[in-house]
Amino acid sequence: MADLMDLFQGQMGEMLAKQVAGTLGIQDENQAEHAVDSTISTLLNAISRNVSTTNGAEGLAGALDRDHDGSILDDVVGFLSGTRQSENTNMLNGAGILKHVLGGQQNTVVQMLGKLTGLDNSKNGQLLMMLAPVVMGMLGKQKKQNGLDQTGLADLVVRGTENYNRRTPTDTNFITKILDKDGDGSALDEIASFGMKTLFGKLFR
Repeated sequence: MADLMDLFQGQMGEMLAKQVAGTLGIQDENQAEHAVDSTISTLLNAISRNVSTTNGAEGLAGALDRDHDGSILDDVVGFLSGTRQSENTNMLNGAGILKHVLGGQQNTVVQMLGKLTGLDNSKNGQLLMMLAPVVMGMLGKQKKQNGLDQTGLADLVVRGTENYNRRTPTDTNFITKILDKDGDGSALDEIASFGMKTLFGKLFR
């Protein structure tokens, strides 16, 4: 069974970075790649937390079976650019996916991504909506190809997220702490409480 890190890197990673850069007007290629890595890492960490419960794992498995068979990966550029549509509108409904994955923490996560990517909140919101269907499509494809039940799916997500965290430069410890908060939307206060201002200053000055 393929590792999630490998699936999101290589040609797929380059394709996503180029599409994100073009859609959001990001001139710096490295910034676009970092933004994609940070967003995917955030989504995987959130999904990993959700599948830690039986209900969460069951809910993800059901959503993948219904709406995310991996066909988005057949033409990622087409689907993300809007030049290709799907009969199943839920497959591309990034806002709907984020509602289930992030719940009331969505605004907090958008602000957090701003500190990780150097982009404004509007672009970070777009990033999440663009990449959420891709992440779900990748998970759905792996579930289908490997015949995973909800236990196997949860294991794929947790192990894949751990590997992704180890092999990307994103501060995933920070992401995890933010996701563990109560979702009151005060991301900037949380950032300060974790003492991250100095780190972000070094990264983006």
